[in-house]
Parts: sequence; structure tokens; C-alpha cells
Amino acid sequence: MRIGLIGTGRIGTFHSEALARHPDVDSLVLADAEASRAAAVAERIGAEPVAEPGGVFAAGVDAVVIASATASHAELIGRAARAGLPVFCEKPIALDVAGTERALAEVAAAGTELQIGFMRRFDTGFGAARATVGSGVLGTLHTVRAVTADPEPPPAGYLPLSGGLYRDCLVHDFDAIRWVTGREVDEVYAVGESRDPRTPHEAGVFEEAGDVHTAGVVLTLDDGTVATATATRFNGAGYDVRMELAGHLDQITVGLDERTPLVSVEPRGPERPARTWPGFLERFAPAYERELDAFLKLVRGEIANPCDGREALEALRIAEACELSRRERRRVALAEIPGGA
Repeated sequence: MRIGLIGTGRIGTFHSEALARHPDVDSLVLADAEASRAAAVAERIGAEPVAEPGGVFAAGVDAVVIASATASHAELIGRAARAGLPVFCEKPIALDVAGTERALAEVAAAGTELQIGFMRRFDTGFGAARATVGSGVLGTLHTVRAVTADPEPPPAGYLPLSGGLYRDCLVHDFDAIRWVTGREVDEVYAVGESRDPRTPHEAGVFEEAGDVHTAGVVLTLDDGTVATATATRFNGAGYDVRMELAGHLDQITVGLDERTPLVSVEPRGPERPARTWPGFLERFAPAYERELDAFLKLVRGEIANPCDGREALEALRIAEACELSRRERRRVALAEIPGGA
């Protein structure tokens, strides 16, 4: 197959390297808003650079991978759909429901495929948790606890473009909760903190961006299960993603291993790990490779779409509900957010 990839930043470079290694990829075409960056990556991995992102669509590719800046996703998805090309796109499709729905309508009208990059669906631990919940061995599920913690904030210039902590970060937890439990979210209550802990008495970059650096959400699922999701940009101990699921018979956890940046203060508890996870690429590297492998199988018609655009819309609707809840300091039903089925 001949694959086109747009966006050669950190995640795009990772994807390009994985695709270049894949036995089913015969040739790879790279583009970026900064042509020199795409050219440098292409030279290193033996791919073909094109001068600008639109050049990918004229390069005779069989499918497109979109890892460019968020603001470009919807337009590129539409362009690929009109060209009849299947697309893999990093989340989000767009930062609002209306933009997401427009892109999905273009894909539907073209009859093409759109796979969204929620990599936790391809992680061994999250997959095992989904299977365990589905097996019934936990009994009736009553509690879910999700944690995402970044070691340090992204660059200040990224914050106003990110969509905020709920849409940019916690959206992965929202998708994972839906996927692992097989349930939908009925209602949320969200809080967040914007005061920068490095300068707590001054207006910081999070306040200026209208964002928060630490947040907590209580989610009520459609069967009454209570879920919580917390996230922070300031977890100096290391990158930490976990999920706990408890039923009336048993409980399990995802993400607890020899690199989890968590220390017990109990006398016989686990000690500080010798090496923690530094970031998302290291923690989820195998999952990123599996989702691209699944996309290539989807392009070949071997499997059904494992994570289509509607999944991105539903996760975004939860994030939108969280923003409304935090702003108005009240419980918000998902029915209040447009775009529901």
C-alpha cells in the first residue's frame, strides 16, 4: 500500500516511523505545514516528501493518516473523503460538535472510512479490562475510577489551541470509560483548577487561556454506575494513566506496573519505581502501532472499523458537558449537548 501522512510533529513522526517499518506499506508520502520538517523526517526513514499537505492527495495514495495541528483535522478529513480515501485521524475531529458533525457528514456522503486515534482501545491492559467486564466476573459494576496525569504542562502557546483539559486530555478517559464498560454517560459534574502551582498568586497561562491544569469529573453512566475521572498537567513523579473497575464480586486495575509513578507509604508497600513512564509515547507505543495496523487492515477490507468518527463525537459531547458544568457549577445531562444519537 501507498500511504500518505500529514503532520510530522512528535506523534506524526512516531506514526511515520511505524508505517515505514510495516510490511504492508510499500511507500510512504509525508507532508507538513513546515515543508522542511517533513523533508527531514522523510530523508531519515526513506519516505517521499511533498511540498505542502495538499500534495498528499495528488500523490496516488491508498489512504491518509492525519497527525497535523488540531485546527486542520476537519478540513483534511473532508478533503480525503471527497477524494474517496480512507482516513486515520488523531483526535479530535474538531473542537466543537458542529465542526465534528460536518466532517462526519462528508465521510458518510462519500462512503469512505474514518478511524479515530483513541489508542487506549489498542492497549493490552485496557483491552483485558474490557474483556473482564464483559465476562461478568466482576459482578455488577458499580464504580470506575480513571486517572490521567502528565509530568509537565505543554508549551504555553499550545494551550489556547488545545480545546482545554477536558477536550484535549480527559477525552481519552471519557472514551475509555465508554469502551471498557460498554455504557453511555448520562450526566456529569466537573470542577477544575486554573491557578498555576508554580505561581499560585499570579494570573498564569492556564487562566489566560481559559483552561485548567487539574480537573475532576463525576460521571453517572446509563446503568447507574458511578465513574470518576481526574487529570492534571503537573504530575512531577511521571506519566500516569490508570483505571480501576469495581463490581460487587471483584475489582481490577489497569496501568499498575513496575513503572507506575506511585509510592506507597505503607511499611510493606511497593517502593518508588527505578524508572517511571516519561510520557504518552513511551507508555502507549505498542498501542499506537496496533491501531495503525488495524487501520491498514481496515483499508484492505479485512476488519470493520474499530473506532469510527461517531466515537470521537460522543467523547467530545462528554467533554462539552464538562466545560458547561465547570462554567455553570452544576450537573449537566448529556441530553443538553447537541449531537446525540
